[in-house]
Amino acid sequence: MIQTLEDMIRRFCAYGLEFKDSDGFTHDWCTLIPALELEYKTSIHSSTGKTPEMLEKSFKIILDKARHHANRCMLYSFKYAKERWDKIHKPPYFRIGDFLIVSTYNFNNIRGPNKLKDSFAGPFMIKALHGPNAVQLELTGELMNKHPTFPVSLIKPYSSSDRELFPLGNKHPLWKKEMKRKL
Repeated sequence: MIQTLEDMIRRFCAYGLEFKDSDGFTHDWCTLIPALELEYKTSIHSSTGKTPEMLEKSFKIILDKARHHANRCMLYSFKYAKERWDKIHKPPYFRIGDFLIVSTYNFNNIRGPNKLKDSFAGPFMIKALHGPNAVQLELTGELMNKHPTFPVSLIKPYSSSDRELFPLGNKHPLWKKEMKRKL
């Protein structure tokens, strides 16, 4: 017990010499020792399964204001985290028959050095949807021996180049000159 108290005080004091509470008041660490004592007395211990306050005084301290404040802070933090996540991550919308490309990050059986390996392979057609987080693809070529189900974090929608915007494709004369120079 003494070792536990010593460790608690050491960690509590290492937090900093000054601490601002929820109301904006600044405290020294020594003024926060009663809060540490209260936390220790109201925590359930593994050896007895009860709080020291319950064993010593035979009643349980109910801290409504502190519990309410902690509950509000928790709910606010959960709400904030959900808003941040939803703002960045949009749920994918795929249908059977759509074409996707698959990340080759975890593929070891694709020939060639890793530096020259394509980041994505495909396009592959969606065969089945397994909930909102996984799709089954119809694999071809070197990837036929892979398991066909992939998480949505490893796939992207495939978009082919528009022939009206790029009518020559790779048949452009400058592209041919560049390729001859590289070879």
